[in-house]
Amino acid sequence: MEKNLWLIVFSIFSKRSESKPALLADVHSHLLPGLDDGVTDFDEALTVVKLLRDLGYQKLVTTPHIMSDTYRNNPATINGKLKELILYLAENGIDIKIEAAAEYYFDTWLINEVNENKQLLTFGDNYLLFEMNYMTEPYQLKDFIFKITTPGYRPVLAHPERYQFMTLEKAEDLHNRGVLFQLNILSFIDYYSKPVRQIANQLVDRGWVNFLGSDCHNLRHATLLKEAIKNKYFKKALALPLLNNQL
Repeated sequence: MEKNLWLIVFSIFSKRSESKPALLADVHSHLLPGLDDGVTDFDEALTVVKLLRDLGYQKLVTTPHIMSDTYRNNPATINGKLKELILYLAENGIDIKIEAAAEYYFDTWLINEVNENKQLLTFGDNYLLFEMNYMTEPYQLKDFIFKITTPGYRPVLAHPERYQFMTLEKAEDLHNRGVLFQLNILSFIDYYSKPVRQIANQLVDRGWVNFLGSDCHNLRHATLLKEAIKNKYFKKALALPLLNNQL
């Protein structure tokens, strides 16, 4: 009888552990309404945050796009909207720590901001999240990496697995230059494509993954995370020395 009881208890805790991502912090999401292609309003943000909290996250770093030709956000607009979201969550009884940084698009505008020593939004230990053109590798990329690491920024490349030009050789070169990699959790379940999943798996196999991110834009993304965290490569990634839980 006692043995059966312990088996039942073990089964319950095993099922619970399978439903949790074992990540305390998410570093990539779009939860500030009206700033980019993320959530459409505070009600959707509330629903998404609830789902993320239920998955075990205790801290969210939301990262609105900053793109010179599309989403012209800046520290003032982002931090202002963050305050609104924090107040809205508190009014609805949601207790979770939420901060804001940005997902910068690598272009000439960003290069100029760096050259002029403009304030850039970072998270954690001066981590700077950036993304690139999905089709072609920017020819100024290596120079950009040098310029942002010199003043102390720590470059984090958002979803390297999603760039069509990315190869393991290119990833290794960036890795050796000090670029940290943030993989999207949904990449493990073919959400973007099978080739994306394959690159994600290969990066995990080589241990070149520093952060896992939800890249959550909406309710559908948040819901699919429940499926993605059951994936064996997600679980394999959790065994790496990820930086999420150090934030």
